[in-house]
Amino acid sequence: MMDLREEFPGFDAFKIAFDSQSLALFLDVDGTLLHIAARPDAVRVTPPLREMLRQLQARNAGALALISGRRLTDIDQLFAPLRLPAAGLHGLERRDSNGIIHALDRSADLGEVRRFVSEQSYSDVLVEDKGSALVLHYREAPAREQHCREVALAAAHRMHGGWQVVPGKMSFEIRVTGVGKQDAIENFLAEPPFLGRRAVFLGDDETDEEGFDLVNHLGGWSIHIGNSDRTSARYSLRDPGSVLRFLDTLLEPVLHR
Repeated sequence: MMDLREEFPGFDAFKIAFDSQSLALFLDVDGTLLHIAARPDAVRVTPPLREMLRQLQARNAGALALISGRRLTDIDQLFAPLRLPAAGLHGLERRDSNGIIHALDRSADLGEVRRFVSEQSYSDVLVEDKGSALVLHYREAPAREQHCREVALAAAHRMHGGWQVVPGKMSFEIRVTGVGKQDAIENFLAEPPFLGRRAVFLGDDETDEEGFDLVNHLGGWSIHIGNSDRTSARYSLRDPGSVLRFLDTLLEPVLHR
């Protein structure tokens, strides 16, 4: 197993910043905290991960939020009974640190597209209905990639503007344009307890790139999970296992200068 400080050479400086409570932590879920499963409903959150996140939030004076493509209801089911500040559907839904939910509901707009996607998809392609977004997963049928891309693009075209197709890890998501994880991060940073802190964002996917760009612009820490030469993130960790070691090490006794 690679030593954490070899994998992340800037870790000591990061730990000092964390210990001084100057950071705002934003964590993607699938592919970052959790290994990606064949189906979105197949992932599980272990009690040690829940407890680690609870301790991190407490040690960081509450400035920790989950930033996910999942719905808030799905996030809460995964991490229950832990209930963290979180953004779902790539920023269309957001629960602030006071528990207030800010949401843009676009589910009614997808009625015809739902039928079209269902009619055009194969049985080995999973169509995930997120309410205000649709995702075609071809993880169990890699040969369907091109077909899924074409169906997703045709579906977005039927919406006559305002919708886009975003590729993910063996998936294509049909979602609203102009809203992304960067908006959720920016909104959190405008509110206590995140206000005035240096942003940190860990993510693994193309949908996280706009978040990385924002964090870079703000002088924060952008951390990509996995191997990629097509990311704007300035730091990297190998996989969710490395992320858990990274976060667990933050909870070690204060690192003195």
